[in-house]
Amino acid sequence: MTSKISDLLKNYGMKDGMLDYFSYAILIVIIILSCIMVNIITKNIILKLLAKLIYRNRYHWDKILLQRNVFSRIANLFPGIIVYLFSPAFEGFTSYIRRGCAIYISAVILFVVSALLNAIDDIYRNYPISKVRPIKGLLQVVKIVFYIVVGIVIIGILMDQNPLLMLGGIGALAAVFSFVFKDSILGFIAGIQLTSNDMLRIGDWIEMPKYGADGDVIDITLNTVKVQNFDKTIVTLPAYSLVSDSFKNWRGMTEFGGRRIKRSVIIDVTSIQFCSPEMIEKFKRINYLKDYITTKESELKNYNKKYSADQELDINKKRLTNIGTFRVYIENYLRDNPQLQQGLTMVVRQLPQGENGLPLEILAFTDDTRFENFERIQSDIFDHIFSIAGEFELRVFQSPTGYDYRAGKEM
Repeated sequence: MTSKISDLLKNYGMKDGMLDYFSYAILIVIIILSCIMVNIITKNIILKLLAKLIYRNRYHWDKILLQRNVFSRIANLFPGIIVYLFSPAFEGFTSYIRRGCAIYISAVILFVVSALLNAIDDIYRNYPISKVRPIKGLLQVVKIVFYIVVGIVIIGILMDQNPLLMLGGIGALAAVFSFVFKDSILGFIAGIQLTSNDMLRIGDWIEMPKYGADGDVIDITLNTVKVQNFDKTIVTLPAYSLVSDSFKNWRGMTEFGGRRIKRSVIIDVTSIQFCSPEMIEKFKRINYLKDYITTKESELKNYNKKYSADQELDINKKRLTNIGTFRVYIENYLRDNPQLQQGLTMVVRQLPQGENGLPLEILAFTDDTRFENFERIQSDIFDHIFSIAGEFELRVFQSPTGYDYRAGKEM
C-alpha cells in the first residue's frame, strides 16, 4: 500500500527524502477516514434501518437487545478490524499495531458480551418464572469469569505470550481468587440454595430484624439481596446471610389469601361480675346474644335444678358472667363480619391473668392481605370492641393518666 502511494507521489515530482513520511501520513489519513466512514455507515444507516425493522415486528427480545446497545457495540468492532487489516503496510510496526488491535477488539467483545448478558436478564424478567428462579446472580458469575479470561488474554497479548498457556496456569491463582472473591463465591452458592429450595423470590415480603429489613425483595444479585422497606428505604443484605441466618418470609400468607389478626383486649378484673337480671334482660335484646341467652338460661336452670341443693344462696348456683357473655358477643360479632374468613380459625380466648388484668385475645383471619386494608379491618373490629365493653359493665385496663388523677381529686 505504501509503495503504491510512493509511486503516485513520485509521479507528482516529490523528492525521495519526503516520500516515506508523506506515504505513511496519507495512509494514516486513509485509515482514519475509512474508520469514520464505516462508523457512519454502520451506526447512522445500518443500525437505524435495523431499529426500524425491530420496532415494526411483534417480538420483544430484539427491542431489548437494541435498548441495551448490543448492536451498536458490535459496530465498534469494525474500526479495529480495519486497522488490523492495514497493519502490514507499516513495516516494523506491524506486530505492535496488531497487538493494539487485538487488545481493542478483546475489550469491545467484553462490552458486547456484558451488554448481551444484561439483555438476557431483561428478557428473562418478562417471564413469570423470573420471580421464582432469578438468573441475575448466575449471569454475574458468567461476567466475572469472562472478565478474568479477557483480562488474561490482554495480559498475554501485552507480554507477547500465548494466552492459552496463561489460562492453563490459572489453577495456581485459585487460592488468591477464592480469597478476593470470597463474598461472590459464598453469595453464588447461597443464591443457588435460595432459588433451588424456593426460599426467596422477587416480590416476597421478608423480615430480618438483624439487618433492619422489613419489606419487599426488589432484586437478587450474585452476592446481595435488595429489600425495599415499607418506609421506602433500601436495605442491602448479603445473600449468604439469608442462608446462614433465619428470616421470615410472608409469601405463604399472601398466597394463602388471609392475614391473621392476633390482638388482645385487657379487662380490669375488678369489673368482672355475675350478670344481674337487668343485664340479662338487656342482653336478650342484643341480636348477637338473644339466642345465646335463651339457650344458656335453659341450660343453667336445668343444671341448678339438678345439682344445686340450696337454691337460696347465689354461690350455689351456676350463673352467667359479664366477661363470658362479652366473649360470646365478640365471637358472634366476628362470625357476622364479611371481611373475615369464616372457614378458618376464629377464636376469642382468655389468656393467663397478668399484673395489668385479664387479656381477652382475638384470633381471626382477614380476607385481604394488603397492609392498609388489613389494618383498617383490624382497627374497625377493635374500635367496636372497646366501645361496646361498657355495655357489659366491663372496664378496659389502662395505666392511670392525668385525667384519672384529676377525676380522683374532684371526688
